[in-house]
Amino acid sequence: MKILLKQVLIADDHSSYNGLVKDILIVDGNIARIDDDITDADEVFQWDNAAVSTGWVDVFAHFCDPGYEFRETIETGAAAAAAGGYTRVFTLPNTSPVVHNKAQVEYIVQKAIHTPIHIHPMGAVTKNIEGKELAEMYDMFASGALAFSDGVNPVQSAGLMVKALQYVKAFNGVIVQVPVDKSIGQFGLMHEGIVSTQLGLPGIPAMAEELMIARDIKLARYADSRLHFTGVSTAKSLEYIQRAKDAGLAVTCSVTPYHLFFCDEDLTDYDTNLKTNPPLRSKTDMLALRVAVKNGLVDCIASHHLPHDWDSKTCEFEYAKNGMIGLQTAFAAVLSAVPELDVRNVASLFATNARKIFNLPESAVKEGSSAEITIFNTGISTVLEKNGIKSKSVNTPFVGKTLKGGVIGIFNKGKLLVN
Repeated sequence: MKILLKQVLIADDHSSYNGLVKDILIVDGNIARIDDDITDADEVFQWDNAAVSTGWVDVFAHFCDPGYEFRETIETGAAAAAAGGYTRVFTLPNTSPVVHNKAQVEYIVQKAIHTPIHIHPMGAVTKNIEGKELAEMYDMFASGALAFSDGVNPVQSAGLMVKALQYVKAFNGVIVQVPVDKSIGQFGLMHEGIVSTQLGLPGIPAMAEELMIARDIKLARYADSRLHFTGVSTAKSLEYIQRAKDAGLAVTCSVTPYHLFFCDEDLTDYDTNLKTNPPLRSKTDMLALRVAVKNGLVDCIASHHLPHDWDSKTCEFEYAKNGMIGLQTAFAAVLSAVPELDVRNVASLFATNARKIFNLPESAVKEGSSAEITIFNTGISTVLEKNGIKSKSVNTPFVGKTLKGGVIGIFNKGKLLVN
């Protein structure tokens, strides 16, 4: 089968065609030819102002399988990811049973064979995500886990964290940490500040995040190991990470689309879809995150796709679970929050940086390489309708919102999927 992508802008620093508008001919899943005008094809696809990059990667999403399939399954999560432009997704180990041994890693790897995207299960850092004893990370790595995290239950013990950082050095693994010190503001429901006081809700101080980041940076320095922070939400956290990078430490970070798009001022109507952890921070923090995305301090975007059933969100704010779905809206939400991003910035934030951080197979938009690409448009507007949600859950504040930019489709595993 010969598939032709007609007149697309190539956004890929690893391609000699970077920044050029070309025709791309894909034959049997491989990029056979890139040229100005190709006519020999079985199927031709052309869109106005379309851009292509190497396939996008999400580094933090919950597919809830096994154990919580009423919220999401491997299949529905993969469908949402594909619709959002992703060809690879790192899934959380917060399942039942927990992904803390090679059998659980192999279960997800096998189930993912027939999905339209590549799924990389993250192995738990500690057994049963209890924060008491290290899990079998080497065995999980051998079975396909490329990164390790306790997911939404970040490692609280400094002693255990430094052992984990030392352990993964043996195979150049990466620890992924959500920076939350649960002992500070443990009963908080939103960012501690003026808005939380006005709403009468207990707050979570920015310090709960910043102390954890400062601690873990010191541990990463001591262990001389690789550490990735995800869900970074405060300006001071960004300062710490910048200093760590300036010092040459192997510290990287990602932010969520919703921390770029919303702030604590958006919680005045108690929308439970906006209850997250780390929480939506102040407007000052939100603007600092946007600057960090523009200047390259932030390495990549992480959707923090956390599906929840109806009962977990349709309740009082106090009892609602943290998180929202975000794979389908990640690109448009980020571009709406930071409209200055060009196609090259998008390719770095969504694809190439994450591939480098997590040692993923090299991929490039060039002749002879396997076709794993995302097709998108930064110039259009999109609206997510409830009946267009691919996820099994619908906990998102973006329904009905007009967002800038849209995903056209992906080519992955030998197939073209167009939205």
